[in-house]
Amino acid sequence: MRFEIMRLDDVDGTPVDCTVVDAASVNRIVHQAAAIGQRLWIRPADTSAS
Repeated sequence: MRFEIMRLDDVDGTPVDCTVVDAASVNRIVHQAAAIGQRLWIRPADTSAS
């Protein structure tokens, strides 16, 4: 399964950038974001996302 991860702006919460990763990468990305206080939005990627 693949997930879309959007990094959110610290001020207003709007998406800053987006990446699609496999399930194995989600845990690593979440831990890295937590270490620096970064806000993320994670959702299952649709089949057309790349």
